[in-house]
Formats: sequence, structure tokens, C-alpha cells
Amino acid sequence: MVHQQIRDRSHGASDPHDCVNFLLRVATVTALLLLLAPAAGSQQRQVVEMVAERFSFTPSEIRVPRGTVLELRIRSEDTSHGFRIVGAGVNLAVPKRRQGEVTVIFEAREVGRYTFECSRLCGAGHNFMRGAIVVRDEAGRSAP
Repeated sequence: MVHQQIRDRSHGASDPHDCVNFLLRVATVTALLLLLAPAAGSQQRQVVEMVAERFSFTPSEIRVPRGTVLELRIRSEDTSHGFRIVGAGVNLAVPKRRQGEVTVIFEAREVGRYTFECSRLCGAGHNFMRGAIVVRDEAGRSAP
């Protein structure tokens, strides 16, 4: 019977008060869903300016709580470098000095240590050019 009433109202003229009540119910349900559901924008966001030069990244270790969206803005102070987060599918070229910067967005979903390294041969100390993103739980503990 309710199904029939809805169908009848959609095909003919209906009482304006019914439409207003329906819209108020929809608005109330929508507001409740927005309040009760976790917001997509509720993740903490952290921006880190990183410099690549002379066989190091500065900072070389970044600590964030799980759930953080980390935005790394990386620029070089000398030659071209690469930036790879091992096992995360991130591998970008960092242009040489005064040629711009690259931005990496890393979502810290799981507790752990994520190694990053230079992925472009940049000189004799290339193999030492690495660092880590350390993702810790809410209590501040990180994976071993």
C-alpha cells in the first residue's frame, strides 16, 4: 500500500505539505549521516618540505601517526635525484637546483617503517642517500 501511494504521488499532483515533509525528512537523514559517518576530510594532513643534496635527504626521518596524509614537497639543492618509497609504488624524478620540485602524497594507513631512497645515480655517495617514514599507532608505538 505504501508503494502504491508513492507511485500515485509521483504521477499526479500532490499536497505541497507532503513534499515539504518529505524534503525535511531527507534533509534530517542526510544531516545525521554526515554527523555519524567518518568524514573523508577528517584525516590529519602534514606537509613536509624536503631537500635532496650531497647524498642525503633532509629530513631523513619523518614520524607520523597512522591515518595521516603526508605531503612531501621535494626539491634538490644540487643535481637531479630520484625519490622512491620502497614497496609503495612511488618513484619520481627530482629536478636539479632551481628547476622546480616534486610533490608526493603518502597515506600512512599501516603502522611500520617505509624506506625512501634516491633512485637516480647521483654520484659516489648515492647508496647512502636514504631515509624513512615511520608510521606509529595512536599510542605512539611504531613497528620494529
